[in-house]
Amino acid sequence: MSQTKMFQYTLRFCFVKSQLNLSQFFNCSSKVVTRFSSTNASKQKTASSVYRTMDIFDRDAKIKQREISAQQQDYHLCEYVKEEVGWRTADRVFDIKRTFKNAVELGAARGYVSRHFQPDSVEKVTLCDTSPTHLEKAIVGEGVQFEKRIMDEEHIDFPENSIDLFVSSLALHWVNDLPGVFDNVLKCLKPDGVFLACVFGCDTLSELRQALQLAETERIGGMFSHISPFTRIRDIGGLLGAAGFSLQTVDVDSITVWYPDAWAVMRDVRALGENNAARNRPLRLNKDVQFAAAAIYDEMFGKEMPDRGARGVPATYQIINFLGWKPDPSQQKPMERGTGEIHLKDLHRIDEIIREKKRQTEETGKEEKK
Repeated sequence: MSQTKMFQYTLRFCFVKSQLNLSQFFNCSSKVVTRFSSTNASKQKTASSVYRTMDIFDRDAKIKQREISAQQQDYHLCEYVKEEVGWRTADRVFDIKRTFKNAVELGAARGYVSRHFQPDSVEKVTLCDTSPTHLEKAIVGEGVQFEKRIMDEEHIDFPENSIDLFVSSLALHWVNDLPGVFDNVLKCLKPDGVFLACVFGCDTLSELRQALQLAETERIGGMFSHISPFTRIRDIGGLLGAAGFSLQTVDVDSITVWYPDAWAVMRDVRALGENNAARNRPLRLNKDVQFAAAAIYDEMFGKEMPDRGARGVPATYQIINFLGWKPDPSQQKPMERGTGEIHLKDLHRIDEIIREKKRQTEETGKEEKK
């Protein structure tokens, strides 16, 4: 046999062998995929299984920041945003015509929601926060039973099916394991229990963010993250659905506060304990950058306020409000597909359709009388 033919037979043999090995590999891998998918199919879906936990914030640093701010004597002068949002959150609780026997306020601080509760709405509330000083100074509505517990929002410790209402106001935006929080809240709620909360949205302090980025780009040729990342609206809806909440509601509010200058904005944010706690935060903010950012802030967003006789700058706080219920057979359910009487394309003439239905009903009634 010539060397050429020998070489051709060798190549053909290697090709056939490689094809056999590949077919065995694909057969084996298909079995592995089948077993993996069948295992996941039996596993219950949770928010933690759908969304990743991001280690963005230094929780120890944030706990220290909040405790330091809580010990300041003039803390009450800068808590106006939290007071306003806390009242709005409590008002949403009042819209639910039910008396909650056992409620929990997560990240309660000084009880910005609980201070508005009344006994006919909430019989007992447990205030949870990482700052002992905040809890010591927390206020609860008159006649409402209360308990105060030092507890991290990332490690909720309540028995399963024991809570009627979880409420939180501007506290969960510092949590790393937000999917785990949603899962734990659902687990601790009683059937038909309510989770009602709000967090800062991604457009919060957008003016300050832009000013700092432009100032750093001008002064040092680059920029750092001085304002921590906030949750997006679509993520909140996704977390509620992935965790298993029913009858979900998500909406957005925007509060604009006017300050004398950018220095007042940064001072109040720091005084509230809301300064940056991201792990990749820079150790310090250059003085040159601070002065440049203040000048850019005023130039871009500042304006004269005749009613005050002074110039001011705005700071926007975007608030994402959301509500979810733990599933229960007694809850209302959507109608079956095809049972609707009006097509969506006819919604623009809904008044006309209602009048036509009313006229037909009246004519039918007259015929029955005859």
